[in-house]
Amino acid sequence: MSLYVCPTPIGNLKDITLRVILVLRKVDLIASEDTRVTRILLNKYAIHTPITSFHSYSSARKLEKLMEEMERGKEIALVTDAGTPGISDPGYKLIKACINKGIHIEVLPGPTSFVPALLLSGFSPAHFIFYGFLPRKKGKRKKILQGFKDFSGPVIFFESPFRVKQFLSELIESAGDVNVAVTREITKIHEEALRGRASEILNELEGRSVKGEVIIIVSYK
Repeated sequence: MSLYVCPTPIGNLKDITLRVILVLRKVDLIASEDTRVTRILLNKYAIHTPITSFHSYSSARKLEKLMEEMERGKEIALVTDAGTPGISDPGYKLIKACINKGIHIEVLPGPTSFVPALLLSGFSPAHFIFYGFLPRKKGKRKKILQGFKDFSGPVIFFESPFRVKQFLSELIESAGDVNVAVTREITKIHEEALRGRASEILNELEGRSVKGEVIIIVSYK
């Protein structure tokens, strides 16, 4: 009985490791955050393993069922719709449950979006903080953005493309006109990295819609 945590490409389907392909072929079941996205990947590499959904709206019973399958000796691969499972997605719940039950876990190395985004920013990667998504409430968001003012390295945030301008405005209000890099669509055809002061990027985005997966890196110093 084992759980294999399998990173999948964040855009370019060629960015998958041979080991992940082998594991996805040999396991008894694949637990996927988005089965529609995962099926595209499986079809690409002629992987015919059964697939089931496991996402943020899955019931506690679904988690229990996956645990029961592994306790009966089944091997399950956990994948997200893109990148490494467990980072800003519900995969960590299954990982934690396996740890509590003593089920063997293997975490395979592979794609994750925030490392390429950090390197594209041009900020020193010597030490950094990955925060992920901010809360929805403006007061909490601004408090968090202000709280990193004394940190000397870059801070990495995930953000919805619909809230990028709001993020930059709140950042300026909270921490001043600091340097930022707004990256989007990492490894995809329309990959883009905008670098400069928060106000400069905000002006550059004025009048245009932002699309795709967005990562914002902030340098407070």
